[in-house]
Amino acid sequence: MNDLHAAHLNDALSDSERSVAARNSTLVSVAVNVVLSTVQVMIGVFSGSQALIADGVHSFSDLLADFVVLLANKYGKKAPDEDHQYGHLRYENAASLVLGVLLLVVGVGMLWSAVIKIQHPESIPQVHVIALWVALFALVAKEGLFRYLLAVAQRIRSSMLIANAWHARSDAASSLVVAIGIGGNLLGFSLLDPIAALVVGCMVGRMGWTFAWDAMHDLMDRAVSIDEYQAIRATLLGTEDVIGVHDMRTRKVGDLILVDVHLELDASLTVLQGHDIATLASDRVMKSHPVLNVMTHVDPIVLN
Repeated sequence: MNDLHAAHLNDALSDSERSVAARNSTLVSVAVNVVLSTVQVMIGVFSGSQALIADGVHSFSDLLADFVVLLANKYGKKAPDEDHQYGHLRYENAASLVLGVLLLVVGVGMLWSAVIKIQHPESIPQVHVIALWVALFALVAKEGLFRYLLAVAQRIRSSMLIANAWHARSDAASSLVVAIGIGGNLLGFSLLDPIAALVVGCMVGRMGWTFAWDAMHDLMDRAVSIDEYQAIRATLLGTEDVIGVHDMRTRKVGDLILVDVHLELDASLTVLQGHDIATLASDRVMKSHPVLNVMTHVDPIVLN
């Protein structure tokens, strides 16, 4: 009943700014992870720290994740076409799924490598103290990157960037564990280095599973939360002359929502009046909520 993107045609500038912000923040993440992954792997090999090498590989996986985000940002903003009449916003959901699978694979690899080391403790070398300083530097850098990315993601309301931000937070947490493991190794507890790598693998794998699972459900038309559902319903009911609402359904498309709903209107109204009320209700929802489109069906109600 409303043109697709009707609520967004007058907001082209903000859409453009949203895309630019997503791209720029991701490029910052790329630069940070290039430096960290290179330094961590090189120093990890030099110092003999498996945990630092694992953290470096984790940072390298972030580079792949960042490129996935850039790709999704490029294609997700494409306008609707004949083959994709609701637009290409699901690129964001697909990107989050790829991020999750990537994290899961990296986590399993870390677990495998750490378990082998723990089974053969005699092969664990004494770590050089420089590994500890690099781990602490990585911790500070990744925590700073997380806070920056999350602020941008929340400002432009991008679930894909939020996933990438929490990916950076997982890196900060893993660097903390790595620093503890390296410190323990330097104090004579050699097993703490591969144990730290094991913990990092568990953290990465768990976060990967969470992202992949959520993204998969979004791609399967998962409905919005109960709170969001009730808020949209309240907006519809708050429209003048709308008597009731029923059979309302929602589904996610990227970071936006598609709504199907039946509006109960006075049966004595003309077709034109009913159309205008339904249009007003749809416009109010799209202005007040992150809704892409509202498909309305008018049900006449005979009033006594």
